[in-house]
Amino acid sequence: MKDTPPSPRLLSRLLDQEDLNFLLTNRLPRALLTRFMGWFSKIEQPLVARLSIAVWQRFADLDLSEARQQEFRSMHACFTRELKEGARPINAEPDILASPCDAIVGACGPIDGTTVLQAKGAPYPLVDLLGDEDLVAHYRQGSYVTLRLKSSMYHRFHAPADLQVEHVTYISGDVWNVNPPALKRVERLYCKNERVVIRSRLNADGALLTLVPVAAILVASIHLHWLDVLLHLRYRGPNEIPTRAGFRKGQEMGWFEHGSTIIAFVPEGYGLCEGVGSGRAIRVGEALLRRLS
Repeated sequence: MKDTPPSPRLLSRLLDQEDLNFLLTNRLPRALLTRFMGWFSKIEQPLVARLSIAVWQRFADLDLSEARQQEFRSMHACFTRELKEGARPINAEPDILASPCDAIVGACGPIDGTTVLQAKGAPYPLVDLLGDEDLVAHYRQGSYVTLRLKSSMYHRFHAPADLQVEHVTYISGDVWNVNPPALKRVERLYCKNERVVIRSRLNADGALLTLVPVAAILVASIHLHWLDVLLHLRYRGPNEIPTRAGFRKGQEMGWFEHGSTIIAFVPEGYGLCEGVGSGRAIRVGEALLRRLS
């Protein structure tokens, strides 16, 4: 009797087994694989691009129906695709901070002194993530929300409100996967991975909003529109980048080159919008955080 290969659905179920998922995605040479993927995804050859995207669609919930274009010169172009005009309506209420990205909401809520959660039962010191004691002190009694981008999601991120970016800190690091199995097993994972700390002031009241895009395996490249460099594993500085760049609410700020995480921090006086909680799917422009007073 002829053997038949396992179906994509069966393979998907196998990969959903946490131990196997963690083994396959984190016990590999992460940095080497990430650099290879960065090179491979940029190959501009029609057949390579079509086959790569077809495989991606077969094993993930990749939906390109909202993409501005339907043909892509490379897999990278598909990763960083733009959407059709109007595909992400932006909440216009002045007291609302909109979601900067399409994501699954992870750990979120009030900040416990100087500690936040990576996952249930897995706290980490905020200073290990942000690398700045003064910034940590600013967020005592504040709130945070973790936004995890799946690999198939729209990868660009947008301004949650009218704001002025005033400083960027690049922190080099590892490229652990940021999926739930890894978050349960690797302590302080976000603090170990490559990341960018983006400090900005809200135009409405001067409140300090900090966004922390965190890279992951196969990602490790973060593009910010107002900088003339690509932040990635081979970037050698400067790590502290004073800047001044203004954005309107909903305006595009940059992109990941795959899927990863953005963690948002707001000071006391702001909190999560009703209905925002761990496990919820959210899209760019939807209500995420609210000014309370």
